[in-house]
Amino acid sequence: MTDLPNEMTFIRAEGSGGPEVLAAARGPLPTPGEGEALIEVAAAGVNRPDVMQRQGMYPPPPGAPETLGMEISGRIVALGKDAKGFVVGDEVCALIAGGAYAEYAVAPTATCLPVPKGLSLIEAAGVPETFFTVWTNVFERAGLRQGQSFLVHGGTSGIGTTAIQLACARGATVYATAGGPEKVAFCETLGAARGIDYRSEDFQAVLKEATGGKGVNVILDMIGGEYTAKNIKSLAPEGVLVQIAFMQGPKVQIDLTPIMLKRLTLTGSTLRSRPVAEKARIAEALTREVWPLIEAGKVKPIVHATFPLEKAADAHRLMEGSSHMGKIILTTAKAPPR
Repeated sequence: MTDLPNEMTFIRAEGSGGPEVLAAARGPLPTPGEGEALIEVAAAGVNRPDVMQRQGMYPPPPGAPETLGMEISGRIVALGKDAKGFVVGDEVCALIAGGAYAEYAVAPTATCLPVPKGLSLIEAAGVPETFFTVWTNVFERAGLRQGQSFLVHGGTSGIGTTAIQLACARGATVYATAGGPEKVAFCETLGAARGIDYRSEDFQAVLKEATGGKGVNVILDMIGGEYTAKNIKSLAPEGVLVQIAFMQGPKVQIDLTPIMLKRLTLTGSTLRSRPVAEKARIAEALTREVWPLIEAGKVKPIVHATFPLEKAADAHRLMEGSSHMGKIILTTAKAPPR
């Protein structure tokens, strides 16, 4: 790794707690191992699991860096042994298990993807975590197909904006919940047939009316809690509820009767702890099925705000306030101007 600095700036969590525990620090560059690339980071996405990790509620998987962050964009500056598919100088975006809040990060080349044509490096940093998550849960686990109906909760989150666009682009009728008229309208500009204001509307009642009592085929939920029973009642026969988080808590009481009568499937998954080989398979599917949609302008990451890396605490405050619509991105000195 010649011509590289000996040290880099990264964001350290000084214990568990609020955003104020995040502070810039200096340390050595990571070294790429077998099958890995060292990436000079231009930008890194901020995601809800980062907030949970900072709070001490979501520890990194074994072997992952303690530094926060799971998605980056930038330029490959070094390759480890047997790293394939890319060369030094390539611009990529990548899904990683940790270490994104830094000027340099290591990523398996199997989970690196070329920056889609037409996207800036800042936009590309908002792709990996959300697109990997939505693709594997909505289209692989739940099997959402053209002509079906789909509900996503949290429609203006990074996951939500991605799910709305991908489901619409692949021919589904989309419904989305969001908080307040502005957010509801934003969901509809992204393609949702009906945005539902959870502050003033009952999504179960809205869906019953909108679908003529049939319900929707797939629901992507990150709320849990009291939403779970209502989700089950809102599904059509043979419908699928996919749980990817539980902001209202993981423990619920439900009536199993509608699951049996409507032959429903309740499933869920996490992405971060999956083996690299599984993530590589998802990366291949994204390259084949989703990259053409991005490059054709049919789908794009929605960037709400950017912050310099050193202002990671401010980025976390914005995320916790839930006023954002789309992705929150950290940028380094290597990021192009917006």
